[in-house]
Amino acid sequence: MLLSVRKIIVERPLRLNFQASAERVARLEEEKGFQALAQSKKKGALGVKAQAEGRALQEAVRKLLDRLTRALEKDRMEFERMFDPAAKKAGVKLPAPVRKAILSAFSERDARAANCHDKDGKPEPDPELRDTESVPLAERIKAFFEREVKPHVPDAWIDTSRRGARDGQVGLIGYEINFNRYFYRCTPPRPLEEIESEIRVIEQDIVRMLAKVTGGPA
Repeated sequence: MLLSVRKIIVERPLRLNFQASAERVARLEEEKGFQALAQSKKKGALGVKAQAEGRALQEAVRKLLDRLTRALEKDRMEFERMFDPAAKKAGVKLPAPVRKAILSAFSERDARAANCHDKDGKPEPDPELRDTESVPLAERIKAFFEREVKPHVPDAWIDTSRRGARDGQVGLIGYEINFNRYFYRCTPPRPLEEIESEIRVIEQDIVRMLAKVTGGPA
């Protein structure tokens, strides 16, 4: 029997802590957005100049980061309020990809940190915590969500932007098949006598091996 369902996306907030520790500063060197500063698609003298300027900006960023506090910050907004004025004071103008690379290198997921928010003040979803739920088509999504999801993850929400192309409702209509019901084949257990016989053989093998080790009778 096919079960008609509406698949919904369940999101949970992104929570990050930030720290300008030596370890995280070193991670910045592996960020593509930071590495790209010293690279250029331009040819000849223009390319050489662009690369030199990029390396100079990299060095300026390194010096800036060395002057930042090493304290752990569990709120991205507060970290940005500390970091952005420090960059401005140092005269370091950061392109968007470089700023993004710094925030990426300095951050780690932290369940106890404050939620990260977008420019509109809405919680940002964490892709690693994203999940799906199959809601029976005959049931109201909100009722299902409140009963099956909220008690376990109170901070979760439904991604209402994922909607069916035909009806425009939240979630995508699909079907579920009970594979156990249609394809499961029952394998009866072996006779008890057969199992007991195998156990006795194994026991005899163990006794013989112990006898070899201890030098006793088999």
